[in-house]
Amino acid sequence: MKAISKNLILPAMFLAVGLVLPFLTGQIPQIGQMLLPMHIPVLLCGLICGWQRGALVGFVLPLLRSALFGAPAFFPQATGMAFELMTYGLAVGLLYSLSKWRCVLALYRCLVLSMLAGRAVWGLVQTVQMGLFGNGFTLQMFLAGAFINAIPGILAQLILIPAVMLALDRTGLVPFKAREDSHEHTEA
Repeated sequence: MKAISKNLILPAMFLAVGLVLPFLTGQIPQIGQMLLPMHIPVLLCGLICGWQRGALVGFVLPLLRSALFGAPAFFPQATGMAFELMTYGLAVGLLYSLSKWRCVLALYRCLVLSMLAGRAVWGLVQTVQMGLFGNGFTLQMFLAGAFINAIPGILAQLILIPAVMLALDRTGLVPFKAREDSHEHTEA
């Protein structure tokens, strides 16, 4: 039963949270672009459920939200975000699972690296989309969309995600620990 919960129920919950959380921004696109509400459940899904489910939830979430609610706009926003969020879920889950220690420092390292990877992928996808179907995607547009306008959301992620993971550690639901294969057994 525990495997079913981790494999199906938790990713579905993160997907549902990702669909609903943007309503807290009041459907004002500028606030949503600053606070990045869909990113948080995807990053948590990658950390808690693993990189495969994190990547899947990340890819599906913006496309499904666009189809259901019309926001973000399907092209180029939701399509670009699908690859960006897929990268977040994949990178954070993979990096965290490969970490020798699962602690706050490892968590921050994994978060920052996955955020950079996701933003790089978003920039590449937007360059292709806007180069092939639009007026082009400039370095200024990339820096504004990936970093400058996103500073409040980046800070929120760096505060909320470790806080949630610490709370889950304290309850024992998702404990910080060393990887099992990192323990060396010595005989006295």
